[in-house]
Amino acid sequence: MIRVAINGYGNLGRGAEQAISKSEDMELVVVFTRRDPASVTTQGAPVARIDDMPAWADKVDVCLNCGGSATDLAEQGPAAAAHFTTVDSFDTHAEIPSYFASVDAAAKASGHLAIISTGWDPGLFSMLRVLGDSVLPDGTTTTFWGPGVSQGHSDAVRRIEGVLDARQYTLPVAETVDAVKAGEDVELTTRSMHRRDCYVVAAEGADLARIEKEIVEMPNYFADYDTTVTFISEQEMAAKHAGIPHGGTVIRRGRTSDGVAERITFELALDSNPEFTGSVVSAMGRAAARMAARGQTGARTVFDVTLADLSPKDPAELRAYYL
Repeated sequence: MIRVAINGYGNLGRGAEQAISKSEDMELVVVFTRRDPASVTTQGAPVARIDDMPAWADKVDVCLNCGGSATDLAEQGPAAAAHFTTVDSFDTHAEIPSYFASVDAAAKASGHLAIISTGWDPGLFSMLRVLGDSVLPDGTTTTFWGPGVSQGHSDAVRRIEGVLDARQYTLPVAETVDAVKAGEDVELTTRSMHRRDCYVVAAEGADLARIEKEIVEMPNYFADYDTTVTFISEQEMAAKHAGIPHGGTVIRRGRTSDGVAERITFELALDSNPEFTGSVVSAMGRAAARMAARGQTGARTVFDVTLADLSPKDPAELRAYYL
């Protein structure tokens, strides 16, 4: 059995716990938290303070770091790699090179392996982008995100004065997706590729016009998109927008000879973004434990992981039934 720790017990941590419970070759042995351990209820695993990691170093084969990229992982990634083989879902694309370097240094110093930036984007989508580029070198790759809830953008709306709650959905522009699939020469811009729908619960007496204006003009979030704002009640929010769905599509279009077009499409449709991401992180945890057992150390990405290491099946079974 692969002994797994979860570091951070939010939506992603609980999603990883759910995935581990469905894996016959993995067991959750501890959950680390910054909260009072007595306040955290898991599906059965013991809970320890994050400061207690050193005491678990010999009892864990891989630690899944389930904190957020914005504030948690920059510190927790290197810190956890000092004690364990680790996996995380760091997703701030522009900062991946510097994050990789910091985790790599910590993992090499401690003799551990650390796979960073798993999940689905970065993660599975990254793998498909490389696959498409490798198989169809004469071509272009386009990625669409959604339809789904953007948690960071939803938080940005909730920070506006007079907003009690909000959900923001990122939606691919259907006409653009169809044009890309058809191989049409279409201009790809921020506005032409995605739009944003916001559902907002406003405080009684709040200035709705002001709130809508602040949303649609918010730089870096909504100003560059066609954005729709719909005000709803708390009851409607709870009834219709309680989940965290998401998804997306990677499309690689290329030419193998003059006039011969080929297309590769990879699509995700997720009822629960954190549960699916937790499933990917868990599978990467299996791969990390196996790679570490072979003596690998330092940081890695999904590009370094084989399908054989991801799978719970043995190589003979993979050859017989999956090849």
